[in-house]
Amino acid sequence: MSNLPYYSLLGPRPFQKDEYSIASVRFLDSEPIRIWRNEQISALRQAKLLSKTEQIEYFTRVIEHDFNQMKPSQILVRFCLNENLIGYGGIVHLDWINLRGEISFLLDTARTKDSASYQRELNVFFNLIKELGFRKLGLHKLTTEAYAHRTNHVDAIKNAGFKCDGILRDHVKVNGRWVDAVVGSCLCDEFINGSS
Repeated sequence: MSNLPYYSLLGPRPFQKDEYSIASVRFLDSEPIRIWRNEQISALRQAKLLSKTEQIEYFTRVIEHDFNQMKPSQILVRFCLNENLIGYGGIVHLDWINLRGEISFLLDTARTKDSASYQRELNVFFNLIKELGFRKLGLHKLTTEAYAHRTNHVDAIKNAGFKCDGILRDHVKVNGRWVDAVVGSCLCDEFINGSS
């Protein structure tokens, strides 16, 4: 268990854009995150509903352990509006040799209903996570993967400056139906030069 309440690599200060911010995920976020994950399971690489016990164990055994690591395997952040938790995500599958990672993102289920608002908030989150990944962590590439049945999410990723790298055909089964996965990426140079 960590003696820090945040990733030592990030420090305690949040990354901010207007009234939005991201900072290290907290243990108190575990229950709302569990609920959102269970409600939106068809969007995730999650095979079954998470129990409270499983979520607590994951936070204490995996997430808090990574807080002390200088090269953690993932960095999960809380996404807040005026300091109120509205979502979470981060950079997972971090490859410190090739300086790349995959962005994950999940918004409070209630906030996903309005398409325009969802696109705007995902865009804010992606810009904040690019700041973290490229400027703070020194990564070269950030990737993301979205299931094609989530057209609003796929559109939001493109609007956030991610280039489509390809389609993984019939990649996952969602509600008994095969669905493609859309893979996108953003390079550090594209972000720094303002083309993403």
